[in-house]
Formats: sequence, structure tokens, C-alpha cells
Amino acid sequence: MTQPRRTNPLSPLVQAAPAMPAVALFLIGPGAGLVERSGVPLAVVVVAGAVLGYAVFVGVAWLAWWRRTFWIDADGDLRLDSGLLQRSARRLQLSRLQSVDIVSPFVARLAGLVEVRVEVAGAGDSRILLRYLARAEADELRGHILELARREGEAESAQPDGGGLADPPGPAEVLAAVPARRLLAGLLLRSATAGLLVATVLLLVVTAFTQGPAGILLALVTGGLPILSVVTEFLANYGFRIARVPEGLRIQRGLLSTQSRTIPPDRVHALSIISPLLWRRWDWVRVSVTIAGVEGDDVRPDVLIPVAPRAQALRLIAEVLPDVDVDALAFVSAPAPARWRSPLAWRLLACAITPQVIATRSGRLTRRTSLAPHARVQSVRVTQGPWERSLGLASLHADVAPGPVSLTGRHLAEGQVRPLAQEETDLMRRARLLR
Repeated sequence: MTQPRRTNPLSPLVQAAPAMPAVALFLIGPGAGLVERSGVPLAVVVVAGAVLGYAVFVGVAWLAWWRRTFWIDADGDLRLDSGLLQRSARRLQLSRLQSVDIVSPFVARLAGLVEVRVEVAGAGDSRILLRYLARAEADELRGHILELARREGEAESAQPDGGGLADPPGPAEVLAAVPARRLLAGLLLRSATAGLLVATVLLLVVTAFTQGPAGILLALVTGGLPILSVVTEFLANYGFRIARVPEGLRIQRGLLSTQSRTIPPDRVHALSIISPLLWRRWDWVRVSVTIAGVEGDDVRPDVLIPVAPRAQALRLIAEVLPDVDVDALAFVSAPAPARWRSPLAWRLLACAITPQVIATRSGRLTRRTSLAPHARVQSVRVTQGPWERSLGLASLHADVAPGPVSLTGRHLAEGQVRPLAQEETDLMRRARLLR
């Protein structure tokens, strides 16, 4: 249990920072006519307006900061009280903790502050944002929260002492890091990005002869979309590093805005190993994960590693699924009639079931192998459309928590799908009894 406290006193100054450029842009744009009629130089009005607007926002943010407190109660839950005119009391059960992230936006970093994001499993509003804390205080709070969640997970009756926070987490053992050159090359060589860039070049050549300069401008704008996507993801994943800490796997990344998140391995519900066509020359893969209850944000929470040699990625997967040998999975492949349903990829369509996981495989241009522990599979379905029925095929679906990973064994032999579905149902039931 801890005493109620506020975030860092500098928080209102950081939260109000976006007001200055917003006011300045208004005065330069929609408000330019009013400025001209006033007879005051535009530069003076813009500077004065930005400063005044910032001061007003700081005042409002300070009042909100003063009325906002957080603490950990006697039950080990995170509490947050906030609100000026209408008070709001929120409570997160740390026994259902999914992740604790430390994010450092650019402006906050200038003040030496970070944001702590605490997220638990469940629908609806399952996240608390603490803006902003000093870095040392944030690390200490994260360590305390993760320790409480670990104790709850182990069903220990002992409770942490009231009064101070737990000691900071132990040293991190770095498992993998992504060099900037590899990250940039991987982003440019993704199937979708490479395809858009090639299409842009072709469009540029065609429009140069048919529409002149106007067509070239359109082609450049179209080509800028994939480039913008690459730049955004490069900035988000720059300096990507994943390390083993006592609480799980800690991911750190970001250039302008840095993020540090800790993922307990037992919170990962499913994962995918993704291999785009142009990556295979270097044997690179991307690993995506589904963590139940985690909401999307500006920095994608669903990537275990954005690009890595396959051997390195498999070592990371072993941290999450320690008893699974991905290369030893015995897949049941789609039969020859599946070529009529999936002419290009039918040879790669497959499903495998081991005592630990269910796995599916698919994709020709972008190959994808997805895995989920039996205890995390929510239901199993067998589907069969008219075309599949005429070919003696059916598809097996293993439903997991919503996220980037889905498991579907497409266009398998009908006589194999139903036994596989029954086997997975039995393994799901057994795994839940052992949890």
C-alpha cells in the first residue's frame, strides 16, 4: 500500500506545450485577417498569442494536476482519482496486469520526465496513464507494480509492506538489438512497401509522358505515402532492444519518443513469425504477438522484434514458449485439390498440433507461421464453404484474443480437419485444468 500522491510538478508545463504551436498556427492561418485589421505586426501578435495561450493552458493543466492523485491500495490495486468539476475514481486490478510501459515523448524528455502506462486485461477502459514522472520514480513504480502482479499470479498470501515502493528491478540481460541499417532495409523491403514504391516509379514514368508536371506531382504524392509509413515506423522502432529482466521481457525503442515496456511471457496469447519475400535472402523474419487486453497506441504494442535473423527470432520465441521447437513442428499440409482454392500458396497451407501449442502456416509472398498455447485458445471451429465441400476440403479456426495474430488452417483435407479439431479441444480442456 502506498500513500496518495501526484505526478511531477512540471507535468502541467509539459502537457500545455502543444498549445503554443496550435495558437501560432491559428493566428497565421484562419486568424490572419483579424491580425491585419488590428495594425499590430504579425510576428508580435503570434508570439504574444502563443505565450498567452500557453499560460492559459498551463493554468488549466495545473488545476487538473492538483486534483489528480494515484496510489496502490491495501488490496494491491492501482487507484486514480481525477477531475475538476466532476470527480472520477478508477481502479485497476494488478492481478490482471498485461503490461507496464514507460514512454518518453519528445517534449517530456526535454524536462527529464516520462509517462507510465499501466494496462490490464479486460474490455473497455483498462488503462491508466500517469503523466508525468521523473525517470527514477517511474522505474521504481514499475518495479513495484510488476512485483505485485507476480505475487498475485503465484497466489502468494504475503502482501507488500505499506509505505515505500519495492526495490528497482534487477539488471537487464540484452537478448537482441536491431541495428538501424537492418531496420531501414527491412522496412523498405517489406512486400507492401516495395510494391508501392515500384508502382510509384511506374506511375511516375507513365504520367511524365501523358499528363506532364501535374501527373508527376500526383505520382510523387502517391509515392510519399509508403515513404511516410517507413519513416514513422523507423522513428518508432529506432534503437530497438529487447532484454530479459526478472519481470519478463523488456522492450525499449524510439528516436524522438522513446518507449520502454515490460511483457510478462505468460501474458502472450499468440505469436506469428512473418517472412516477406524480399527478406528471405538474408533469412530475416518479424515476430508479432497478441497480448490480451492491450489497446493500440501511437507506438505499436504488438511487435516482439521488427526484423531479425531467424535464428535470433527463434531464441526470443523460446523465452515466450520455452518448450516449443518451431523447426520441429510436424505440419499436416493441404492436399492437391487445395490448388483450386489457393493456386499460389496451397503447398504452404498447413496445421500442426503438439502437446504445447497449435500452429498454422500460410502465405506465398509473405509467409506466416502462427502459434498459440492450448490454454490461450478460446474456441475451435471447422468451416466449409460450397467450393471447399465440392473439393473435399475444410478449414480449421483456432480463436484467440483479438490482436494481430490469427490461426486458421485453410483448405485442409476434410477427413483430417475434424480429428484435428477434436484433438485441439481435448488439449485445450486439459491445459485449462492444469493452469
